[in-house]
Amino acid sequence: MGVITNLTRMWFTRTIQPFTFKREYDRLLPFAECENLGLYVHIPFCKSICNFCPYCKVPYSAPLCNRYIDALIQEIHLIGRQHKGRKKVTSLYFGGGTPALAANRIKEIVSALNEHFIITEGIGLELHPDNVRVELLQTLKDAGVTKISIGVQSFSDKYQKLLGRKKIDTAALAAALAAVPFETVSMDFIFALPGQRYNDLKSDIDLAFSFGANHIAIYPFIDFTFTESPVSAMPKKEKRALLDAITNYCFKKGYSRNSIWTFSSEAASNYSSMTRDNFLGFGCSATSLFKRQFKINTFDPDAYCKRIHSRKPATSLTLRFTRRQRMIYWLFWTAYSTKVRAADFQTFFGVPLKKMYGFELWLAKQFGFLTEHKGSYEMTLKGAFYYHYYENFYTLSYIDKMWGIMRKEAFPKEIKL
Repeated sequence: MGVITNLTRMWFTRTIQPFTFKREYDRLLPFAECENLGLYVHIPFCKSICNFCPYCKVPYSAPLCNRYIDALIQEIHLIGRQHKGRKKVTSLYFGGGTPALAANRIKEIVSALNEHFIITEGIGLELHPDNVRVELLQTLKDAGVTKISIGVQSFSDKYQKLLGRKKIDTAALAAALAAVPFETVSMDFIFALPGQRYNDLKSDIDLAFSFGANHIAIYPFIDFTFTESPVSAMPKKEKRALLDAITNYCFKKGYSRNSIWTFSSEAASNYSSMTRDNFLGFGCSATSLFKRQFKINTFDPDAYCKRIHSRKPATSLTLRFTRRQRMIYWLFWTAYSTKVRAADFQTFFGVPLKKMYGFELWLAKQFGFLTEHKGSYEMTLKGAFYYHYYENFYTLSYIDKMWGIMRKEAFPKEIKL
């Protein structure tokens, strides 16, 4: 896997130099100069730890959670005060972990962010199905949350057991969603599980929309080396057939494709914290992406709190991009939406897309991965699958290695990818 990602990286960046993350931080973060800036807040606590989940999370403890939220609010002010006035941002997303375990403090966190930022496209928050209760949903709505994403994974008892989760009370979930409406109700599902078939996934999607969702995400199962999941990934040929079939089904139903994995039944419904030119992250493991650098906070909640209490950023590692590295990063994550507009690339980098990657775009069209229309490149079904296929290599070669190290070391000296 490393060979494929390394060769691709060297080709697109035109250098043999790896992405080098170093143990260093900047007291002043350059977010004030960023356009199309998103915000992300990570709350790492879970009541039970799912063995397939790779994200930064720790068992819930009320004292630790409150101490962590105190530090989180302190970090927001520490960074937010670096910009005079209130910076306009696109959106705010809460991830985890299970952010709902801190539901009584979400309003406090949002208030702290509102002192420094103007949020223009709403606030999203991830939920476990057990969290979908009228009282808790109303608490979140009162705090300003406009979008929710529910980690269903599957409505099938068979796959819930396979993933080590309990049966979902679908009647209670549907009733709560009907009682407390949100702008976007997204439901997440895992596809490419062993033995999973088209009708299994189709049933999950149909049930999601019938229970009140207006947006769904079907993420591929990825077997991270540091998780304890006994589940093995589906073979490539079966995975492609399943992804193509379910994509065509969503198109047939009239759903809009928002990204590689997401579809919505209403044009205005969207839920994605990833497709942003720049973003600023707060909390353990949160990342920040700026025009010339990428930063990731420590994964250790205690180390995070200590660093913030010393009035220093919680940055664990920093990558300082070369221009070509930033271009390929921009292209990779912009393509997640299935579309890349040449005008957006030129606005961000000040140079035509075809001048930098004209040959690669021509080649992608010859292989049937892309179509081009009036300066916009859009993935075909084949292109979307191979994006997924490469993203799987990228995840296992880069993210798996980095997160595996950072789960063990609060502040690694250096990581080369």
